[in-house]
Amino acid sequence: MRSGKELLIASRQYASEQRWKSWWHFLSTLTLALAFLVVACLDLPLGICVVSSILASLVMIRLFIIYHDFMHGTILSGSVVAGGVLKLFGTLVLSPPHIWKHSHDEHHKNNARHFGPVLGTFPVMSTADYAKASTGERFYYALSRHPVTFLLAYFTVFFWDMCLHAFLINPKKHFDGGVAIVLHVSLAVALSFISFQALILGLLMPMAIITCLGSYLFYAQHNFPGMIRHEGSEWDHVHAALQSSSFMQMGSVMHWFTGNIGYHHVHHLNAKIPFYRLPEAMAGIEELQSPTVTTLHPSDVIQCLRLKLWDPVANRLMTFSEAAELA
Repeated sequence: MRSGKELLIASRQYASEQRWKSWWHFLSTLTLALAFLVVACLDLPLGICVVSSILASLVMIRLFIIYHDFMHGTILSGSVVAGGVLKLFGTLVLSPPHIWKHSHDEHHKNNARHFGPVLGTFPVMSTADYAKASTGERFYYALSRHPVTFLLAYFTVFFWDMCLHAFLINPKKHFDGGVAIVLHVSLAVALSFISFQALILGLLMPMAIITCLGSYLFYAQHNFPGMIRHEGSEWDHVHAALQSSSFMQMGSVMHWFTGNIGYHHVHHLNAKIPFYRLPEAMAGIEELQSPTVTTLHPSDVIQCLRLKLWDPVANRLMTFSEAAELA
């Protein structure tokens, strides 16, 4: 088995884009998303419009991953056209470029490194910290990891935390959080003038789907049975990528819709690998082929959502009830 540095070196051969392929994925995904959104808003049989809205939601998740890769500087770097379109998209879906990049870069630098509130990720408390926490701190911590928070991620994670809260804390630094809210609400008002159907199927339902699924994917790829973490001087980037990030096993169709973000351990090893080369990198590097796996099966979803606290003695995440028994 190769060391951390050797793995990083091995991953570099996949950390280059094929420019024509990046443009193809970007333009085809954007076209599909717009086409499905338009159909969802047309005066057609309701069933067709609802299905089109759901398909638009799934394609927009893929478009978000393309935005994610662009913001990493992984694909289409330097393109004014792609950058303008993708940054507008990010702003409209309540992930404004400045706030999102700042928080996401922090996440990559500190993946499974610290306890408590950490910028750009869901907080994790140790059993010892939770035992010492006040009632209010326990309540807000439990709320941040509650299933309702994921179901209502449109408002809890994106509208509030990513945009409004960040803007209110530091309007000058996070000005694009305010811009995102203004543009998003303006779009909602404009669609409401077209029709109630356009508002619901062209914006609200797609946003509810992509924010809920996106938030859960992000959570489950760092909060799963078998996850191992190290803090302080014991923390290591490669270890955090391979043992604190999961492989989300899906069918080929869902991997397409989610832009291969399920290959999360590969992405965290080297964020410069384009999303369309992540499967290639995993197949080509033996050390990446035995990750901890989770899925979108209901039983796995429930298992991940029940994990609340990190026990440094047992070296694993556990439920509130397990922590109470140990205490």
